[in-house]
Amino acid sequence: MTTIKHTLQKEIFLPNDERLVGLVNVTQAGKKKKSSKSSFLCAALSTGVDGNTQVHVYQIKKAEKGETFKKKVTWTLRELKVVDGKDKTKEIADFDLHFEKVYKWTACSVEDKDAFISCLWKLSQRHLVQKPEFSNVPDRLLEEIIKPTSQGQAAQEGVPIATELEDYQALSAREESDLESLMSNCDAAISNAENFAEQLSKQLSVLDGANIHSIMGSEDQVLNLMRLLDDGIQQAENIESKLDSYDKILQSVKEQMEVMKDKDTLLSVRNANHQKMLEEIESLVNQLDLDNKYMRSLIEGDLSTPNGILECTAAAQQLQRCRHASIHPALQKMAAVEEQMKKFNKLSTDFSRRLAHHLNNLFIHQGNELGETLSRHASELKLPQHHSSHRDLTPYTELMAWLKQADPRSFKELAKVYATNLSKLYSKEIQDFLDCARQTMMGKGDKAKLNVSGAKLSGSSASLGAPLDSKKRAGSIHSVDSVSIVQGSDSDLAMRHLFDQVFDKVLSEFEPVCLAEQDFCCKFFHLLSDVQIMSTQEEADEAEDTGDIWMKQKPKITIQEYIVENLGEGLTSRIPTSQLRQINEELRTMMLALFPSLEEDLGNFIVFADKLDGFNSMYMLVRMSEHVTNTQDAGSFLSVTFASSLVKVKRNFDKFVQLQIKAIEENKVSKKAKCGIISFVHNFEDFANQAESIFRGSERHADLDKAYQRLVKAIFDNICRISGDHPKTPREVIMMENFHHMFSILSQLKIPCLENDRKEAKHQYQDNLNAYTKDRLGRPLEKLHTFVEGVKSKMNQGVKAEEIGFQLAFSKQELRKVIKEYTGKEVKKSLDHLYKKVEKHLSEDENLYQVVWVAMQNEFIKQYNTYVELINKCYPDSNITLEFSIDDVLQYFSNIAQSH
Repeated sequence: MTTIKHTLQKEIFLPNDERLVGLVNVTQAGKKKKSSKSSFLCAALSTGVDGNTQVHVYQIKKAEKGETFKKKVTWTLRELKVVDGKDKTKEIADFDLHFEKVYKWTACSVEDKDAFISCLWKLSQRHLVQKPEFSNVPDRLLEEIIKPTSQGQAAQEGVPIATELEDYQALSAREESDLESLMSNCDAAISNAENFAEQLSKQLSVLDGANIHSIMGSEDQVLNLMRLLDDGIQQAENIESKLDSYDKILQSVKEQMEVMKDKDTLLSVRNANHQKMLEEIESLVNQLDLDNKYMRSLIEGDLSTPNGILECTAAAQQLQRCRHASIHPALQKMAAVEEQMKKFNKLSTDFSRRLAHHLNNLFIHQGNELGETLSRHASELKLPQHHSSHRDLTPYTELMAWLKQADPRSFKELAKVYATNLSKLYSKEIQDFLDCARQTMMGKGDKAKLNVSGAKLSGSSASLGAPLDSKKRAGSIHSVDSVSIVQGSDSDLAMRHLFDQVFDKVLSEFEPVCLAEQDFCCKFFHLLSDVQIMSTQEEADEAEDTGDIWMKQKPKITIQEYIVENLGEGLTSRIPTSQLRQINEELRTMMLALFPSLEEDLGNFIVFADKLDGFNSMYMLVRMSEHVTNTQDAGSFLSVTFASSLVKVKRNFDKFVQLQIKAIEENKVSKKAKCGIISFVHNFEDFANQAESIFRGSERHADLDKAYQRLVKAIFDNICRISGDHPKTPREVIMMENFHHMFSILSQLKIPCLENDRKEAKHQYQDNLNAYTKDRLGRPLEKLHTFVEGVKSKMNQGVKAEEIGFQLAFSKQELRKVIKEYTGKEVKKSLDHLYKKVEKHLSEDENLYQVVWVAMQNEFIKQYNTYVELINKCYPDSNITLEFSIDDVLQYFSNIAQSH
């Protein structure tokens, strides 16, 4: 324990000019020694700045890392209220110290516990006026303590508190030097300690004798010194008696001053508490005080005038502030606070009822008033907008925000009334607007032709497989019905262009109306109430200048961009994704209630337009895609509606393409005349040109590319089908002409997705051209060809070329006999007959006469060269030649072509 005491004094207390006077090793009572870490309770003295002695009690524990100690808890001895020794009679190591709460300890031994309690007793008796209570402590530990008047008296009385630490003192510098000098005089001081100690004893005896002789020689001086000492002692006792009397007087004054100091502290605490309570009451009164003018506005304020609305808005906001004042829960239980809150709740209930009644009547009145003005727009292709009604309702925006918080039920009922009244009006306006669009597409005065019931419009659906009109081929798209109507005239193209403009106008009219209503609902009904979107004064001024209370929307805007535009970028990051999704859902629900039949009406309009002309599905696909892209906010009502309609348009387009394919597959050509270019091959060129003009620059061109691939595949397949069934025209001619036409069309269109089909068309054309040329040209020199084939057979059997002439069947005489039969005149006659057959097979539309004739010429020359080469090889130096030359052949072919 002594070692620990010195360690703690050196590490903890000495750096802070404190002296350790009491120590005990303890653990927390009630815990196992293994699980409870031990600590030390220490009592220490220190001297304050004013010279007064201060006593502290510390709990000291070892640091978690290392072997160093640190102070965990510090108390002043003045804070100690009770020292409980647990039992006077039994020796137990448990004891309690009552500071701000009760601390239960168990000492490592009873002796250490008793020593520490005794130390606390002595310290409290010496340094405290209001002493702690020592209960269940043996009397032997509670000794009566007489306070010393000085450090000398304390030393005479044997007070151990201040001197317990002085068990060991280091040598001073002088003592250390004297010791070294003494040891240096004796050589054996270190090696022989006994000899050194004996020598020191002898020297000490000599010094003692010398001192005694010196004292005996100065006896008179000693007696005089003793008398002086007695007188000094007497004087000191007199002074001490006076000092004792002064000390008693000062001690009583000190005690009184300490008591006064404690009372002054209590007074300061009380005054501070009174001040805080006064401030709290003043704050409470200010928070719950509602001005009389606000109360009058809430009770009888005019909700139909701008000034009255402003007064009621300010009053409602003040009432909301009072009702939601930040008050401590304990203060809310005060009778005055409860009474005031009841008063505020009654005011809120009455005003919300009055406000809801007024707005309910206003919604109904506006719905009726707008319905009366609807007839003025019935004949215009324009969807009426409700700027005036929005402008009239805007002043109530902040009151609606108050109502949403004060009375959610009334707020929801008002929103339902607004949606119910406006939905009927919007449905009527949209139906009239779409009827006007139908009449515009049908042409003025054609209202009687409008088939509202949805019956099929004869001749309106277009196909590629209709018969070909040689006079009107541009854009010839016809129905699959038995009645074929030419749709490629300029009037038809103009009607399609008119439809494109009307449909774009329809979608463009929907956008501002729906977006304006969505913005109004978002602001007026505070669907973004958690972020409190309010219009700025600058926006209101600009709106008033333009006559539009709501600012025009940008082409592409999302809810997130809308919040950023109104409230700044920092707010968007603070709104969770789930909340944004909920905002979108609330907006869609509100807009669906306002426009319940918009999707259905738009769908019926799409069906009508598709039945009017199948080509309209392409126009609608492009336009609808553009408008869906412009409303990229995926959560908005208009975007969802347009997207749903776009799906229907895409299905109609796919159905339109399938009808074209069906018409191609069912196409039949006349078998009484030559085939020529099949109608769907002609029509594809017009179809592709119109489709390209419609889809130029559109993001939906990929859908058209897929349709192209399906259509071209059907065309290729059905060219092959028709070519095999025609009785008048050879298969190769039909394939050659139609694939040549497809190759020309695809080369002219330069559609990337059809590049492979273009190459396939070219390949089919060339293959069938070669096949037809070889088949129709045949072997114009038949006997010569048979003779040459026999020569080749012999050579293949191993007969040498120079020995062929010695074969009886292939002698020179036989060769001359065969050549004599093919004179130039006979060859020209045969070629002329061949040209007439070619002319009979080929059609005038594609005009491939020259191409086929040149191919036959080349094939004939190829055969001619083969015969000449073989004759020169097998019959050298025989002077055997054909009776006509290559120049003659070229002249024959040229003359025949020119003659026809």
